[in-house]
Amino acid sequence: MRKLLHYINTKVLFKVAHLNSATIITKILAGIVTSKAIAIFIGVEGLALIGNIRNFLSAVQSFSILGFYKGLVKYIAEFKNDSLKLSQTLSSAYYFGFIATMLIAFICYYNADAINDFLFSSIHNYAYIIKIMALALPFYSLNMFSFSIMNGFSKYKILLIINIIGQILGLLVTLLLIYQNNIDGALISAVIAPSLIFLITFVGFVNQRSLVGSIKITNVNFEILKKFSPFTLMALVSTFALPLVSILIRNYIIDKVGLKEAGYWEAMNRISDYYLMFVNSLMALYILPRFSEIDNKSEFRAEVFSFYKSIIPIFGLGLVAIYFLRSFLIDIIFSEEFQPVESLFLWQLLGDFVKVLSFVIAFQFLAKKMFTHFIIIQLFLVVMLYFSSVYLIDDFGVKGAVMGHFASYLMHYGVILLIFGSSLFGIVTDKNGEQKNS
Repeated sequence: MRKLLHYINTKVLFKVAHLNSATIITKILAGIVTSKAIAIFIGVEGLALIGNIRNFLSAVQSFSILGFYKGLVKYIAEFKNDSLKLSQTLSSAYYFGFIATMLIAFICYYNADAINDFLFSSIHNYAYIIKIMALALPFYSLNMFSFSIMNGFSKYKILLIINIIGQILGLLVTLLLIYQNNIDGALISAVIAPSLIFLITFVGFVNQRSLVGSIKITNVNFEILKKFSPFTLMALVSTFALPLVSILIRNYIIDKVGLKEAGYWEAMNRISDYYLMFVNSLMALYILPRFSEIDNKSEFRAEVFSFYKSIIPIFGLGLVAIYFLRSFLIDIIFSEEFQPVESLFLWQLLGDFVKVLSFVIAFQFLAKKMFTHFIIIQLFLVVMLYFSSVYLIDDFGVKGAVMGHFASYLMHYGVILLIFGSSLFGIVTDKNGEQKNS
């Protein structure tokens, strides 16, 4: 425990506890309640279809905002005392984001039937869901734009309130729609819930009247856009390609094994998402800014192994507990109908453990702006996820998907270790500049 407290300084611990934990807990609880409602009113097969629309929505949303979110937060914080550069940043992000959003919304609306066939096959006709998503997409983009501005100006308390209210509002709408319309209601709620929070976020943004007035088309600056381009490329790979690969894997399970088995896989993914939220939040809050400060191999190595020694054992014990409580967790989150999901836990947990080990080191790509490396490694991961899953599904059924998850992240970790091997295991220097053998 002393090592853990030493690793996480008081300031970061405060942020995690007071700003992120409440949001994460609310999101997990909302997700569990939603999953329970889906299990009761819709069933396993419905969950598989909902998984496809959620993945597609995630990919479309990422494209609609061009991956500007993280870059916008960064440059708002950097230029907040320079009115001209701040105006250029806001104007450039707003107008190009608007063009991208309207383009993707237009494409989705007028190609709803083709997208329906891709997501649900021609057996199910949910084209109208795609059209609703297209109409709601601009509100999501405006929400993310407003949200990033408040984040850039460190309006953490307002963001916390907005997040919690948004989660509760989204949950209530989802439960109502599921109760009234079953699978159709669940699909509708999946595409509109992320946009509902815009009404709350926009109020907070409008209060910053000076910022609203600084958004001018004459202040669009292409140099600013160049600064956004690495964030756009990374977002298109990580938050666009990965969801699409998930859809392809799920569709393959449906075709080769069955719709119900695809629902089991989606249930396992949901459980995985819930427990990974905490560790992902911790890494984003601490690891990324800490790596940005480090300028030598010795400190980089020390931080990585400090995380491995203090956080990873706790995370590993948590995964062990989840494995032994898997039957109980399935009953709580879903229903008895989902008990076959138990057979998927082992490989999924192993894959998630290796994933965290890998991502701790991979944050160095972002911290040191090694964008090309990041994109290539992410593309490698995406390709491995698809082909390893497809290959193993043919031999092991739905269990092959989680086995492919483990195999892919193991290979990903191996590549990461090869790239940073000299920094982690080679000769490094101490604070006095003297060499010492690692």
